[in-house]
Amino acid sequence: MLSKIPQDPIERIIAALKQARAGNRRIFVFGNGGSSANASHFVNDMVKSTVRPDQPRFKLICLSDNVPTLTAYANDVSYEVIFAEPLAALAEPGDVALALSGSGNSPNVLRAMDVAKEMGLTRIGLTGCGGGKLKDKCDVCVVVPSDSMQMIEDAHLVILHSVFLALC
Repeated sequence: MLSKIPQDPIERIIAALKQARAGNRRIFVFGNGGSSANASHFVNDMVKSTVRPDQPRFKLICLSDNVPTLTAYANDVSYEVIFAEPLAALAEPGDVALALSGSGNSPNVLRAMDVAKEMGLTRIGLTGCGGGKLKDKCDVCVVVPSDSMQMIEDAHLVILHSVFLALC
């Protein structure tokens, strides 16, 4: 399955993140369930292990990590806005939204990508299951050719580690 993943979008993701680094832009990463864990893992790797004395630091924020904010929005407003509202509060034009969704159809991820478009963010997606609605809401999207959530999430982690290694 990994050999069937197109390389061009991965290279475009690397280029977009390099550009974000050079421009001191923020990169917001988010997803649900296993995708949330992958988002958090990626942010940890990038923040900790890409520090170079001759380059600006990457500025990554995992929107899935702030559980009090997530639960407050889910309880008081709607689960659909748990990523969109924090993104609207923190992002600026030129920043990057990196969404992970195995199905490509998670309403809260799609809503955040709509906000990202309205705010002028670069929109990157990792998905599977044919891409779902997410693929059409991205500037760059990697669609893992599988319908198995476990295989999709594993492939996403491999892709994220590949991106990380290219940016070290």
